[in-house]
Amino acid sequence: MSYVRRHPQPTAYHDAFEDTSKRARVTEESHMNTTPTNWILLAGGLVILLAAIVALFVSQRQRRSQRLQRRFGPEYGRAVDEIGSRTKAESELEAREKRVGQLTITPLSPGDAARFTQAWSAMQGRFIDNPKGVVAEADRLVRELMMKRGYPMGDFDRRAADISVDHPAVVENYRAAQSIAMRDERGEADTEELRKAVVHYRTLFDELLQTSAPTEEAPATPHIPAHP
Repeated sequence: MSYVRRHPQPTAYHDAFEDTSKRARVTEESHMNTTPTNWILLAGGLVILLAAIVALFVSQRQRRSQRLQRRFGPEYGRAVDEIGSRTKAESELEAREKRVGQLTITPLSPGDAARFTQAWSAMQGRFIDNPKGVVAEADRLVRELMMKRGYPMGDFDRRAADISVDHPAVVENYRAAQSIAMRDERGEADTEELRKAVVHYRTLFDELLQTSAPTEEAPATPHIPAHP
């Protein structure tokens, strides 16, 4: 008598297990397929974010440079050439702004303005007789005026740097006058150069001669003759 071996019929539980296994495999395959896409999207987002940060940084740097160029004028280019680095020059100019911003710079009273104007007129009238003495006196009078306005009296380079913040158009006049005065101390400046030094000092002097209220027109100062 022969027996026929029969395979067990799949049960509902077995079907459910197979179903779950298939779904798990499909999910795993789907996840593996989407993982590279997610990384690509993430990398793309990071690139865009980095580009935006760089663009913002460049824009801020440009605005910073433009602001300093407008404020300092030719002094900006001079600082870049002297220091040799735009970034370092801009840091130096901003340091000047910060330092001067902490000072108490005040306009002159009408009485002080009149006194300084009269002192300059009297000094200038002595140029023909004593050009060397007038240059030294002009330097002293400018420094006295600076102190009266509230500027500290450090060395010359510091004084010029402080002046450049609010008076960038005339700081080169101050440097030119100082250069001639130093040459005169070595006996290397002639009378015409001394006359130019006084004119340079006068340019800065007039710029600093600001008053807190309108005043009567100051008397005109005599013209400095070209030759004694």
